[in-house]
Amino acid sequence: MIKILHPGFFNTIQDKGRVGFAEFGVPISGAMDSFSADLANHILNNSLENALLEITFGGCSLQFLENTIICISGADFLAMLNDTKVSLNTQVEIRKNDVLTFGKRIFGSYAYLAVTGGFQSEIKLKSRSFFQNITNEHLLKKGDLLPISSINKEYSISNASIKFSKHHFESKEIYCYKGPEFEILTDFQQKALFEKSFTISKEINRIGYKLNEFIENNLPQILTSAVLPGTVQLAPSGKLIVLMRDCQVTGGYPRILQLSENSINQFAQKTTNDTFRFSLLEN
Repeated sequence: MIKILHPGFFNTIQDKGRVGFAEFGVPISGAMDSFSADLANHILNNSLENALLEITFGGCSLQFLENTIICISGADFLAMLNDTKVSLNTQVEIRKNDVLTFGKRIFGSYAYLAVTGGFQSEIKLKSRSFFQNITNEHLLKKGDLLPISSINKEYSISNASIKFSKHHFESKEIYCYKGPEFEILTDFQQKALFEKSFTISKEINRIGYKLNEFIENNLPQILTSAVLPGTVQLAPSGKLIVLMRDCQVTGGYPRILQLSENSINQFAQKTTNDTFRFSLLEN
């Protein structure tokens, strides 16, 4: 078990998400940055399907009530094990009653704590990913006890670590494909999409990120249609919304772009006031 001493801002259990339930209106959910989540599981020799703890902007602490091995990947929130700094992307041995804290943000928005064998929280609709009205909990609270797998006493820890490129967090280019309604944009609107520098607004969460800048919008309304994580919608106001992992399954705004999977992961690690440009990929 792991005990939550301080829950932090918005921390949840996530895995690969709920694929195949869109007809019931259930979002996919899953790790915001699946690349970093997969890396943490890979370093521990876990299945990539294993659930992890997704930590948003740091500021949390937890106590291990049993021995295990962990790996932290993704954002750097100055993680400390007792009084010792924990390196990213490496196996770390944990002893009973050790306390792990995540402090101030150095870079990135989402860190992932993987444990050997994964977190063993409840499974709902084939996933452990937290989501309000699907799972009993939708975010961690002080005093929560998180079940984990018992560690094999024969387990040997590796001292190897993986070098992680800062490009994943610092890239100013977000690659995307044309969305279903891209072609109904005027030449002027299409040109503006790729020439403008966009800024992420204060309105960001696991559902979507709104951008500050406007694109002229005189498009007719469209029928409610399927949307996915990474869909870029053009709202009637002219503002853009980049849908993320907890997004709805349908929407009525024009779907003008679709982020690549890698770009969704990179975009998730950005935050308010970060700037970027869209770059078009060929289908």
